[in-house]
Formats: sequence, structure tokens, C-alpha cells
Amino acid sequence: MRLFGDYNIKNNQLYLGKYKISDLGDIYETPLYIYDENLIRENIRKCKDHFGENGKNIVAYAGKAFLVPYMCKILKEEKVSLDVVSGGELYIAYTSGFPMENVLFHGNNKSEQEISMGIDLGVGRFVVDNFRELQLIEKIAMQKNKKVKVLLRVTPGIEVNTHKYIKTGSVDTKFGFSMIENEYIKAVEKSIKSQNIDLVGIHCHIGSQIFDPKAYEYLSYTMMDIAKTILEQFGYQIKELDLGGGFGVYYNENDKSKEIQEYTSVILQSIKKRANELNMTVPTLIIEPGRFIVANSGITVYKVGAIKKIPNVRKYVAVDGGMPDNIRPALYDAKYEFVVANKVYGHKVENVTIAGKCCESGDILIKDVYLPILEEGDTIAVLSTGAYGYSMASNYNMALKPAVIFVNNDDIKLVCKRQTFNDLLTSYVI
Repeated sequence: MRLFGDYNIKNNQLYLGKYKISDLGDIYETPLYIYDENLIRENIRKCKDHFGENGKNIVAYAGKAFLVPYMCKILKEEKVSLDVVSGGELYIAYTSGFPMENVLFHGNNKSEQEISMGIDLGVGRFVVDNFRELQLIEKIAMQKNKKVKVLLRVTPGIEVNTHKYIKTGSVDTKFGFSMIENEYIKAVEKSIKSQNIDLVGIHCHIGSQIFDPKAYEYLSYTMMDIAKTILEQFGYQIKELDLGGGFGVYYNENDKSKEIQEYTSVILQSIKKRANELNMTVPTLIIEPGRFIVANSGITVYKVGAIKKIPNVRKYVAVDGGMPDNIRPALYDAKYEFVVANKVYGHKVENVTIAGKCCESGDILIKDVYLPILEEGDTIAVLSTGAYGYSMASNYNMALKPAVIFVNNDDIKLVCKRQTFNDLLTSYVI
């Protein structure tokens, strides 16, 4: 078990700062998402300190990891950019007062409505994924008499060792302009010739949960070589190079996570080295950490309900959440560390399987974990669920989405209310 930030153990109980986790679960009801705000801010500042180069480069938080209005407020205060992947995320950022000029608008199948909204709101960059999107931006920008800044997403053809569902930079992927038959070159040519598109740079992303910083050395060389090809063919040197995110974080003892500077130093050194070899100017560099910023800051808290022992087979312990609030174990076979928050260490432990409450055989949070002897009403905390927990939550089985709270020293802030049954009815028409 590894605790981050202000999470700590006192009197055999799990705390965040001075607050007992089991008490927070009682007050705000479970399931409950809890975040350490200080750790989020600390991680943002680490990224800026080790990559920003006094404001020359850009850190853009990947909003898909976790985005609510209060998170936008933190990002604005910490003076970082934001990458969004849908009209919904863009609207959350806009209504939260986040500066639109600091938004990068991603997405592999943006609708006309989303593109129009992005242009109207004045997003800083569209990250363009395909020719259809390029044509739509050109058409809509022309109608609105606007010139739109874009980055072209290029698929660098780099294989990395990660789950197939979060591998995005290989040749066979739904994302980006391919290097096969110089598809990206055609996109560059179309962008440069357009009166309503301002090509400012190129973008790539090779996947998530990448633990080997050397992958970013190869990526940096590849992307600078692409930039050189663009320069030679069009006499145009890109101003910005976005290398995406994907920096691995700790979920369990099998994850060999690194400090952010181990990634950023490789990127900065490799880009500068290759730019010098190619006799090119170093562009403004962009990274898009999401998981790195929020994953270890968040936990999910549950209460134990039914306990079922099948002799000589397995002991199931059911909790009051599961797939609707954390789909990753079922979707990716993701492994987390578990803590019994109200009795962290026990004189006796047992092997149990933690099951969710959905009518679904696959609703298992973890199999075969050793925990202190569990009883109904115990509080279980799943560690490092700050990324892709709430953001992937659903109402499957008409489950209510949990509340989200942020703890910052002495302050507790409810940033997202727990849903009510009436909330489930708001979209229905009879």
C-alpha cells in the first residue's frame, strides 16, 4: 500500500489531513469520491517547474481524466491550459470561466455543432484529427469570417507497452493523420493553402500508462523529423509541437512510476538535440498530463454490505458501488490497492473478492485481495482512483452518481452533489 499527499494513517484509521475517511463517508454518503486538493496543485506545479522553461512551453491538463467546474477553477488559478475532447467538456470549461484562449479542442469525430461552438467561443487551438474535420473547420470558419488556429494530429507509428485500449500512437489506430503514403503531408498542404486555417503546429499521443521515459526520446526525434519534412517541402517551420501525455502513475506494486522530471528532461533534451542536428529552431512544446495530475490524489470510498462465503471456493464481500462509479477494473482489468479505512491493519487477514452491487457478473472491483476480517458497515477505500473514475461514471442499473469532495488543509468543499432519484428523471419524456 502506498499513500500520496496528505493521506495518512492514525490510530489504525485512514485519514486525509485531519479528516477521518470513514467519517467523511458517513457525512457525504457512500460511494464517495475524495480528492486531496493540495496534491493536485502540487502535481500541476511540478509539471510547470520541470517543463515550462519560464513560460516558453505549455502544460495542458487532459480534462478527460477528471473535469468539473471546481477543477477548471484550480487550473485557471494555477495558470495552465486545458485539453478538452467534447462539446460537453468545452461547455463545462466555458461556464466555469476558464479562458478559452488556453483551450485545446481534441476529438476524432467532432460534430459541426461542436466545431461551430468552439469557433464561437474562441478556443485557442483545434487539434485536427482527419480530413473531414479539416474541411468542416474551413467551411464553418469561412461562414463566420474567422481564421482558426489548428494543430494537426499525426500518428507517429510508435508502439509502446501498455493496454491495447489506451495505445493511441501505433499505425493501426482511429486517431490522427497517418504517415503511410504521406497522409499527414496532404493535411499540411491543405491547411497551409486555406484562407481560414492557421496551421500552428503538430500533435501526437502514443498512449497512456507509459513507464519508460525512453519512449519519449524516440517520439521527440520522430516528431522533429516530421517537422523537418514539413519545412523542406513547404518552407514552413512549425511553431508548436504537442507531445501529448501518457506519463505512467502508481496504482499497485507492479507499476514502476517515475517522477515527472524523468519524462520532461528526456523530452526537452531530445527535442533540443534533434533540433540542433536538423538546424531548426526549437518550437514551443506542449504536454498534456491528466492522469499524472489527479490519479493519486483521489480515492473512492464504499461501505461493506452483504458477505457471502462459498465453501472451498471464494468469499465475496459486496460494497455499495462498483461498475457505475469505477468501470476500469471491468474494462481494462485495472488493479488498485484497497484499504479498510476504519481498521487499516488487522491481527487476522483473509482472502476476499470485492464485488459491486450491479446485476452483472463482471462487476468485480478486485479478486483475491488480503484484507482484515470484514464486517457489514466497514469502510473500504480504493486508492488512486482520481483519474477516470468520476469521469467514466454512469447510471448503469440506475445507480446514482456519487458526490465528489475536495479536501484542502482545514477545508472540505463539496464540488459535485450526490445524485438523487429525481435527478434520474430530468431527461425523460412520458
